Amino acid sequence: MNKKCVVIGLLGVHLDQPRKSRDRWGTWRPSVAICQQDDLIVDRFELIAERRYSKLADQVVQDIETVSPETSVRVHPIALKDPWDLEEVYAGLHQFSRDYAFDTDAEDYLVHITTGTHVAQICLFLLTESRHLPGRLIQTSPPPARGRSKQQEAASVQGTFQIIDLDLSRYDELAKRFGQEQDEARSILKHGIETKDPSFNALIDRIERVTLATKAPILMSGPTGAGKTQLAKLVYELKHSRRQVSGPFVEVNCATIRGEQAMSALFGHTKGAFTGASSARAGLLKSADGGMLFLDEIGELGLDEQAMMLRAIEEKEFTPVGSDQSIHSDFQLIAGTNRDLIAEVCAGRFREDLLARINLWSFRLPGLHERRADIDPNLDYELQQFTRDSGQKVTISKEARKAFVDFAMDPATPWNANFRDLNAAVTRMGTLAEGGRITIELVTEEIARLRSSWQVADAHREDTSILTSCLDETQVSKLDRFDRVQLADVIRVCRESRSLSHAGRTLFAESRKAKAKPNDADRLRKYLQRFGLSWNELL
Repeated sequence: MNKKCVVIGLLGVHLDQPRKSRDRWGTWRPSVAICQQDDLIVDRFELIAERRYSKLADQVVQDIETVSPETSVRVHPIALKDPWDLEEVYAGLHQFSRDYAFDTDAEDYLVHITTGTHVAQICLFLLTESRHLPGRLIQTSPPPARGRSKQQEAASVQGTFQIIDLDLSRYDELAKRFGQEQDEARSILKHGIETKDPSFNALIDRIERVTLATKAPILMSGPTGAGKTQLAKLVYELKHSRRQVSGPFVEVNCATIRGEQAMSALFGHTKGAFTGASSARAGLLKSADGGMLFLDEIGELGLDEQAMMLRAIEEKEFTPVGSDQSIHSDFQLIAGTNRDLIAEVCAGRFREDLLARINLWSFRLPGLHERRADIDPNLDYELQQFTRDSGQKVTISKEARKAFVDFAMDPATPWNANFRDLNAAVTRMGTLAEGGRITIELVTEEIARLRSSWQVADAHREDTSILTSCLDETQVSKLDRFDRVQLADVIRVCRESRSLSHAGRTLFAESRKAKAKPNDADRLRKYLQRFGLSWNELL
């Protein structure tokens, strides 16, 4: 059984209106012309018309019935206050699609997108693409006027038509091209590395979508060395390649700027604003105008800088040090941190309103130990980078590669500094490789070096953890290295002892032998007092 052909179209307020009432048949009018096509039989025309143009709609209905008696026309009145209002037009057409009784088994639907405002045409396209209107698009065009006489033009006013099926295979090339662009975007964000970890690839897909869809701030968290800075640069590269930013990429490590220096570096200063300000300074926020600002370790910013940064993000304005005039700068912000900013807010070290502003899009980058499936391709990438930077071609033997990858994949291998550890390892092995070939001997030597450095780092972290359980971070930062190691061991012994005297006897086991009346408890008490500590505070 042949299906009936049903056209759904909007009344063309201007195009369906004849130039002169007596010249109705000498003017190309899309809604009429679509029913005049020799090779398109329209069984029914569903004409959507604004109520205020009912007279024109009646005229079009009569004309269609005249040129195509086999076509029945049904008019669907629609009330639009503003035909250029996207929300209103879409709502009206969407309601039509919900109310209409489609019968796709018996009828073939063509959605006419030549008439109506551009907004209406867009809405018809969207409703057809989403299958709310289960049909194909049809577009009509007037006959060419060049080289034709008025008599010829009047004799042939039906023009031409083109049916566009959004599911046709000839559009696969467009879909393929779009897919290639998506692959290119992901490749940029992964620096061309063929990563294998499913969760990381899903993370990159989400970052790619957000990057191209918004200018809102992005927060990247994760351990030191996880690649936050590198990824921020790649996000900028992707946006720049799509012409979404034109300004520069400006990177700031907030851990390296403090106090007045931070205010001046970020927001600039006027000449004479403070001692040593011999000239004005624009500041990094102004330098990032039109581009991207990456604030690495944003948790290190002081509360005053955080307040000014919040204003700069929300209002795109800030006031340089020593000035009473605001400066405008429109930049996209990417913030990086290895801290738990929610915990920092609870501790009063980070502004809750600033966190709320930068936390709209938050992504946690996993450490290398969480991405062991990607160690092999990242090893190749690091070898390529070493070759590029050093100008010396370096390869690795099959035996050496297996030994290194096995070590790297071992769950006991911590990769404390993440990709920085991997980069350093490849750099050392590449530098020592005779003839540009990394051998099993070099890999064995490097593995021993890494393990040794991690043991030292673990001991340092343990000491720091013990110290910060009794002292605040400022006090710990002011301790000499000698005192840090010694005090951490003293605290450790005290916590393992049943009394102050017992701890003293353990700590002064040798020196107490030289004393006639050793008072170990008093010696330990005085030692702890040097650091503002007492026995009870350690328990």
